[in-house]
Amino acid sequence: MRFLTAGESHGPQLTGIVEGLPSQLPLTVEDINPWLKKRQGGYGRGRRMVIETDTVEFMSGVRAGRTTGAPVTLVIKNSDYRNWVEIMDPAPGNEPRKKALTAARPGHADLAGGVKYGHKDLRDVLERASARETAMRVAIGAIAHKLLSFFGVESASFVDGMAGVWSQVPFDWSLKERIEASPVRMTDPQAEAEVIRRIDEAKAAGDTLGGIIEARFKGLVMGLGSQMHWERKLDGRIAQMVMSIPAIKGVEIGPGFSNAMKPGSQVHDPIYWEEGRGYYRQSNRSGGTEAGMTTGEELVVRAALKPIATLMKPLPTVDVVTHQPADAARERSDVTAAPAASVILEALVGIVLAQAYLEKFGGDTLDELVERVERYKQRVLAY
Repeated sequence: MRFLTAGESHGPQLTGIVEGLPSQLPLTVEDINPWLKKRQGGYGRGRRMVIETDTVEFMSGVRAGRTTGAPVTLVIKNSDYRNWVEIMDPAPGNEPRKKALTAARPGHADLAGGVKYGHKDLRDVLERASARETAMRVAIGAIAHKLLSFFGVESASFVDGMAGVWSQVPFDWSLKERIEASPVRMTDPQAEAEVIRRIDEAKAAGDTLGGIIEARFKGLVMGLGSQMHWERKLDGRIAQMVMSIPAIKGVEIGPGFSNAMKPGSQVHDPIYWEEGRGYYRQSNRSGGTEAGMTTGEELVVRAALKPIATLMKPLPTVDVVTHQPADAARERSDVTAAPAASVILEALVGIVLAQAYLEKFGGDTLDELVERVERYKQRVLAY
């Protein structure tokens, strides 16, 4: 399964093409739109989320509520485009255009992208660098999750800590409903209240906040990925996908960073076997992978989201046209996107896992895939 996305933050639409899905996968817009709504939510979001109500349209590859095996084309319209038609017009002329951006924002793609692609109006950089792009990848992730559901895979995501506040309530699958109801997607109501207070403080100060986000997956078969070649290692592929999310600056599988400071006897998970259950672990300090493959235990993916680079109280910068000192540009933005980023994390890791299932089990139809997965599960039990 492979995919491409296209579209700018203030262009007419976002477009995605997904190739390699099996035929006969039940699929409607209602499998995708709830994911888009979750991505738009979270305390601390900006006015753009009020303007947009993201919904997806199928343009190809889905008929009568199921995939045909052809490439699936998806479209998400940008409601705000009506206010940007002249500015985003692809026709030549009318330059310099309104809302040209020349004061590069520290921490954003503006300066490096402007130098790389030769743009002096940095809007030509930021329009694609914007996290708006992730809306389409979340839609594609929702399709991946629909496919994974037929293999018995479940997922969850949440904010573990932000604004200097850590959740003191450990994650449990019974807390999913509580997380979905939380405006900051946290397990701990006391931490949630303090985080909301600190978001309000940051907004008043013209500042922004990041956070630590986590996604979990259970029901995965053992052996997704491979140890045979570096580019087939599943945790490497997950890390690349996670690091492609705007503002993500670190990723770990399980407690990867804290494990690095411990002796091996306190890190590795002893192996057990039981009739009818097969191989299992009583701990999951590996986070669900060993040597680039799934262990069959829960997959735990954690990521560090830096604060958003657009500050309402801007940092010093240089104007790329005049080369004079300036205040960094101010675009409409969020105070924090950590809650939404946890949804994005869950969706995008799902894409990598769906790809891994399709690579391992093949099949032109959903029934073929399900049959092969079930047969493999029996083989693992008998090993």
